[in-house]
Amino acid sequence: MILSLITILQAQGAQSGGGLTMLLMLALIFVVMWLFMIRPQQKRQKELNNFRNSLSKGDKVVTVGGIYGTVIEVTDNKVLLEIDKDVRIKVDKASLVKDFSDAQQA
Repeated sequence: MILSLITILQAQGAQSGGGLTMLLMLALIFVVMWLFMIRPQQKRQKELNNFRNSLSKGDKVVTVGGIYGTVIEVTDNKVLLEIDKDVRIKVDKASLVKDFSDAQQA
């Protein structure tokens, strides 16, 4: 579809000089890149920020380093995780990436 639109624009541009056609093609490329690359990334980032801000005691999470744990305490920028019985670590909130509270564990 996009390729056929570009071909049509090029054919029209060859007849009328091509300046406007080049601008339309650049605008079309920018719109396509925004729809398929930038917008989904912004959506994922917003969901991740909402997840990190809604953390509460008892949530099961995983860090970017692959450490699974249960949230014990949440402060402004840090989270205390229990990774095993009586083994607790303090991590930065930005290092948490997933919530496994609703997932069934084997």
